[in-house]
Amino acid sequence: MPGVSERTLVVAVDDPVRADVVALLTQHLADMHATSPAESVHALDPAALARPHVTFLTARDADGVLLGCGALQELAPDHGELKSMRTAAHARGRGVATAVLGRLLALAAERRFARVSLETGPQDYFAAARRLYARHGFVECPPFGPYVPDPFSVFMTRALAST
Repeated sequence: MPGVSERTLVVAVDDPVRADVVALLTQHLADMHATSPAESVHALDPAALARPHVTFLTARDADGVLLGCGALQELAPDHGELKSMRTAAHARGRGVATAVLGRLLALAAERRFARVSLETGPQDYFAAARRLYARHGFVECPPFGPYVPDPFSVFMTRALAST
């Protein structure tokens, strides 16, 4: 399947309570609960993604069709967390997650965050996500922010260049 070209992919701030976004996030939450115990699911629902300290982005094609999403949550003035990274099933393997991740990292740099961290799962289901993050400079780290050690969590972080 061909990649999504920069010309046909629009990654921009969006509303997490739009109907198509809610459908994608509902599927995301269902998959997280099917993969991990409830106490180990840290995905945010649409209302939480609409909070002021969260910047929510979507990736859409030239026709406005939703391809994926992701968010950057401010944990501290110098530390951000990636949340709700999800690519729609029909768009997987086309570079959507890479485009969303790139824009989220650019936002973090604009905000002068020293680092960006994330929580994902250790199961095979999350292997592609862990590879994506590793390709973009994320390394495993101890729990951060509100997290505690959990056998159903993998914590990763990436330092950002200071400006």
